[in-house]
Amino acid sequence: MTTHSQDRRPVVVGIESRAHYRVPLAWAADEAARRSLPLVVVHAQGMPSSTGAEGHLPSWQEWRDSAHRSAEETLAEAVAFAESRHPGLAVSGLLAEGEPSWVLREQGAEAAMIVLGTRRLSVRQELFTSTAVALPVSAHARCPVAVLREWEHALGEEPFLVVGVDGSAASQAAVDFAFEEAALRGARLRALSVWQRPLLGVLDEEAALGECRETLYEAVAGRRESHPDVEVHHEVMTGHPVEVLVRESRHALALVTGTRGLGGFAGMLLGSVSQGALHHAQCPVVTVPSRDGAPSPGRR
Repeated sequence: MTTHSQDRRPVVVGIESRAHYRVPLAWAADEAARRSLPLVVVHAQGMPSSTGAEGHLPSWQEWRDSAHRSAEETLAEAVAFAESRHPGLAVSGLLAEGEPSWVLREQGAEAAMIVLGTRRLSVRQELFTSTAVALPVSAHARCPVAVLREWEHALGEEPFLVVGVDGSAASQAAVDFAFEEAALRGARLRALSVWQRPLLGVLDEEAALGECRETLYEAVAGRRESHPDVEVHHEVMTGHPVEVLVRESRHALALVTGTRGLGGFAGMLLGSVSQGALHHAQCPVVTVPSRDGAPSPGRR
């Protein structure tokens, strides 16, 4: 693995076939250019999946030769695309053998950000197929991970980002990232805290909403001094956190969440909100680990 200095850690983008890399690659190249960072384009090859003429798997050497030729062409085209989009950008390509999520997590140890594209999968496909990459990479990477759908989404008239706030360590890191991203893009920032009414028990709703407001203001306090040009809107809403964040971010530049907040379930790779956002959001989703690089523990 190439070692990078702390201030020049690259943006890493994972690509698949030619048909599925343009949107995440363009997003990653733009992000690297905004941050004045190099871009590393990674194409990971897994095990052979096609059969030979007689219905048998091809020999390892035959598969490697064929797969390498195709992968090298795809990677060269991807690098050329990024270089043409930003002529001054330092772009390199990496062809790796291995399970894609493992390769990308290894590269992420020295990255400023990982960018992935994903096709819309069912919950079962995303959780149980070996080809699912976004979920394990987002859960275990030590840097922010941006996940984009194959298609471009409709943006609002004024650019804005949405960040979910719940007071957890990962949420605090997400707020830091969201402020930085909003400043780089010249965008507004909507900081949202979502309160969900309990199914059982009696609760003082006004007190609960007041606590949400306090948590929200505390999370944002201090960031405005370092990013005075970012216009911030604090909003406390009622409903299911995933439904609210997905709805409110529909036309956003990105939805930013922590990897695991205070409402997660033990045993999940990601917190329930982060995982729900990855499945349902129509805009790019950026998951941010806590500052120590590890997801904060969830609460049952």
